[in-house]
Amino acid sequence: MSFQKSGIMAFLFFKLYKAKPILMKKFLKITGKILGGLIVILLLTYLVFFIKWKIQSSSNMKLIGEETPTITVNGKTFRDLNKNGKLDIYEDSRAPLEIRVEDLVSQMLLDEKAGLMCAHFLAMEEDGSLLEIPRMGDPFSFMTESTSSTLLKHKMNHVQNLGGSSARNYAAWNNNLQKLAERTRLGIPVTLISDPRHGTMAMPGASAEAKWISVWPSQLGLGAIGDTILVREFGDIARQEYLALGIRLAQHPMADIATDPRWARVNGTFGEDAHLSAALAKAYILGFQGDSLGTKSIACQTKHFAGGGPQEDGWDAHFSNGKGQVYPGNKFDYHLIPFIEGAFAAKTAQIMPYYGIPKGQVKEEVGFAFSKEMIQDLLRDSLKFDGVVATDWGIISDMAVKEASAWGAEHLTEKERVKKVLDAGCDVFGGEYVTEHIIDLAENGELPESRIDVSIRRILRDKFRLGLFDNPFVDLEKTSIVGNPEFVKKGKEAQRKSMVLLKNENILPLSSDKKIYIHGMTQSGLAEKFPQIVDDIDAADVIVQKLQTPSSPPEGGGLLARLIPQGRLDYPEDEKEDILERTNSKPTVTVFTITRPTVAPEINAASKAVIADFESQDEIILELIFGKFKPTGKLPIEIPSSIEAVEKQLEDVPYDSENPIYKFGQGLSY
Repeated sequence: MSFQKSGIMAFLFFKLYKAKPILMKKFLKITGKILGGLIVILLLTYLVFFIKWKIQSSSNMKLIGEETPTITVNGKTFRDLNKNGKLDIYEDSRAPLEIRVEDLVSQMLLDEKAGLMCAHFLAMEEDGSLLEIPRMGDPFSFMTESTSSTLLKHKMNHVQNLGGSSARNYAAWNNNLQKLAERTRLGIPVTLISDPRHGTMAMPGASAEAKWISVWPSQLGLGAIGDTILVREFGDIARQEYLALGIRLAQHPMADIATDPRWARVNGTFGEDAHLSAALAKAYILGFQGDSLGTKSIACQTKHFAGGGPQEDGWDAHFSNGKGQVYPGNKFDYHLIPFIEGAFAAKTAQIMPYYGIPKGQVKEEVGFAFSKEMIQDLLRDSLKFDGVVATDWGIISDMAVKEASAWGAEHLTEKERVKKVLDAGCDVFGGEYVTEHIIDLAENGELPESRIDVSIRRILRDKFRLGLFDNPFVDLEKTSIVGNPEFVKKGKEAQRKSMVLLKNENILPLSSDKKIYIHGMTQSGLAEKFPQIVDDIDAADVIVQKLQTPSSPPEGGGLLARLIPQGRLDYPEDEKEDILERTNSKPTVTVFTITRPTVAPEINAASKAVIADFESQDEIILELIFGKFKPTGKLPIEIPSSIEAVEKQLEDVPYDSENPIYKFGQGLSY
């Protein structure tokens, strides 16, 4: 309801109340009946769907098989995954990898192969139990299929959930999923997937906020540190935490380069320098995977080949207005450097292409995952990558939050899109339940099953290498390693090293007797840790304001387009005036939380000190301000001086902002 309409309603309500008490009572009575009726309709609707969900769940559960027994051979115990009473080669951990893979492929039915090629989100109960019926108050659970439908009906075994009420409950969910997966015909284990989850902020469809896991700066913050040893240490700590939870596939790092400051995913990159990004991507992957993929590894699905970032006019490729990736500076090869020198040098297990159309780089202008020229010809044949290629999520069918990102293939049916993606050389469909299309293509002779088997072998190799067939369960007692004090300490050290001091007019560090008024900081318990904080701005000696990067959704966008921060980089005039009024009222330290580079020259000029924050905790920022540590971070991107300068930049070219306020690599210290 608009402000104008709500004001009219309030006025009428007031008039009724003052002038006509009897009419007011009638009005309230009628309103109550309407609201009551709506509640009854909602409850009845939920009841109807509840019954439907129950029936579907009961039907799915009929597909469940017997529990997996064990077989002991020469004193060693194995899981009899296909329940045939003998030790098959694929069940034997002593057998060579390729022989295990071939044995399992020979036993798989077509629908089981199709299920192996799809991945999706899956909701869970708060206590880690398997969720069958969507939960009131949890909208996410209404946007995914039930556990039984995903695992038993679609026969899928790659799932993701970015929530979880605790580390122990998340690990319990993994074990419950694996128990159910054991009872499928061949007992193929589940691979749990995760987007980044170690930061203080979340981006819908891209990352989760850290809850009970150790907290680190954003990937862009790791770029500000620029230390390969620290980045590998982060990867190793994250590996240990993921391993304890049961997560075995990381949909990160991003090897993209932030050459357009408007792009929504800037904070998910290491910055705009290709060689720095390559070095850090390599260290990151080695931390997660080790020197080779094994039973203690977390497989990395490095994204987004062949380099997201040069988005036309800066709009994100999730959405139709950002479907084009452009190269006006002829820098396509520059964007490949972090993949060639970083991801492939570290032997990344998997690759994810981006959504966009690489304009001017291919004969057929379609999105990366649909492009045989990009996937088969470039990635596989030229760059010799033979691991799993998984599409970005939602390129085949429409989702509740966005239309299918089938750029260049909008005119094709869902089944035709599936075929085009497989013809291009991809293996896994992210965010899709399109198993029936894969089956139809094979059964109708439109796609040889031998082509499907090529992808199945790639997918199974990773599952075997990770040891999932031998033991996919985790010890709930060992979840205490997740977010343990030592890991938390290391995360805070990294946050401190990521902070960049950009401007200091002899104000920092503040002496301990200075009173500060804080704006934009929300971390609980700050006042107890910093008694210098006052509630009254008039009582403060210094203002500390933390500002988020502005954004504006594209016109006509769906729900996800409104949630992902993109568009403008400067503050609206009224918001800017409020900020400047506060900034000019007293000496001010401005902290820009850099998800994308903020364009605010007037605020920068009015501030006595300026700090670039890469999603650190508020206490870390205040520690820096009071001199508890010295800043050492360096800017991994430029901070433009104006919107006009941003618009003059070439989307694919690094460090080309005209007279930036702060240059790449800039950073002061005390």
